[in-house]
Amino acid sequence: MNPYELISAELKKNNVTLVAVSKTKPIEEIKGLYDQGQRIFGENKVQELIEKQSLLPKDIEWHLIGHLQSNKVKYIAPFIAMIHSVDSLKLLFEINKEAQKNNRIIQVLIQIHIAQESTKFGADEKELIEILEYYCAENSSLQFIEIVGLMGMASNTDDATQVSNEFLHLKSLFNTVKKSYLLNKHSFNQLSMGMSSDYTLAIQAGSTMVRIGSLLFGKRD
Repeated sequence: MNPYELISAELKKNNVTLVAVSKTKPIEEIKGLYDQGQRIFGENKVQELIEKQSLLPKDIEWHLIGHLQSNKVKYIAPFIAMIHSVDSLKLLFEINKEAQKNNRIIQVLIQIHIAQESTKFGADEKELIEILEYYCAENSSLQFIEIVGLMGMASNTDDATQVSNEFLHLKSLFNTVKKSYLLNKHSFNQLSMGMSSDYTLAIQAGSTMVRIGSLLFGKRD
């Protein structure tokens, strides 16, 4: 079995969705995975995402997993399936506005800052509560987005205990806000955590979606 088959089998067993991270990878390599059955691909940069989307099969489900600036939302709104990296109400308003223009609902994940590194993006718990209180309000204007879960990136460290604790913290936060705000929203069921280096720890902590690149495509240049 090749790496894709091995990882796919492992994830299927755990009922976890694979987002194949194709950033910097050429069209031919993405098509290679597509031909093996992979349909969900994740990109970090809007420009690269738009180019690839225009050249690859239209049944690919594209996820934006990198930091997103408000002024770039309009370029991906016509086709994006899910945005993993929403970290502010301002960005949510922009996504909602562009989704409405395209007459579609865009699924989003709220990115939470769980790592030790200050360089990583993400909302804190107070900002998450503000977002959810607005989203769940009866008069909320956010009719064209659907918050389907949380996303987080653990610290870049060899300390497996630290990484596990960060993932478990995010899982606990997910459970808390689900119970407090989203018990009746059955679509709030995704926890996107885990990458090539730590996805097994993420699955043990309750991840439902992993973002894997180098294990599938090989190391990036």
